[in-house]
Amino acid sequence: MSTGQYNYSYIFKYIIIGDMGVGKSCLLHQFTEKKFMADCPHTIGVEFGTRIIEVAGQKIKLQIWDTAGQERFRAVTRSYYRGAAGALMVYDITRRSTYNHLSSWLTDTRTLTNPSTVIFLIGNKCDLEAQRDVTYEEAKQFADENGLMFVEASAKTGQNVEEAFLETARKIYQSIQDGRLDLNAAESGVQHKPSQPGRNTLNNDQQQNRYNKDNCAC
Repeated sequence: MSTGQYNYSYIFKYIIIGDMGVGKSCLLHQFTEKKFMADCPHTIGVEFGTRIIEVAGQKIKLQIWDTAGQERFRAVTRSYYRGAAGALMVYDITRRSTYNHLSSWLTDTRTLTNPSTVIFLIGNKCDLEAQRDVTYEEAKQFADENGLMFVEASAKTGQNVEEAFLETARKIYQSIQDGRLDLNAAESGVQHKPSQPGRNTLNNDQQQNRYNKDNCAC
């Protein structure tokens, strides 16, 4: 087995949140698989994806938790907010109701995550311009007023999907470099794991399993 999959220096935990049907799972699939999932089924509880990226010469493994948007699952998904280094908050530009609910999602995020969590607002389905129900300008104003990063994206075409995930990682990494993120704190959502090829691969794998268990809300 190749040791490449264990060759990374940090693990960042992400969560993807937002109303049902805004395209959270499609965004995750587009980012991790470079494919659009048509007729994507609604997430029940929480789903999971990973991808290794590079920021400032450092390889970083993103652990991305895709949460269900239905109200009946909110009690379950809230437990995954703990220890999130990044939160991607998604709405559908063609459905104003999903935009109107952002304040509720933001309140949950600010309450349940740590103060250093990077929150990135994504207006999904920008390929459906003819059906737009939320202007770019008002969403940008909401983001600015709440100190959020913001972009409109399309899980279908891939537009700005990569940028949203990578910019979030860059902001988290910058917080580490600036000393604003305490890597020894369990709630930081970041694990530092110096790359150790060869004979230490098994130990790295064991560390990864322990991290998953520590952050699992089972």
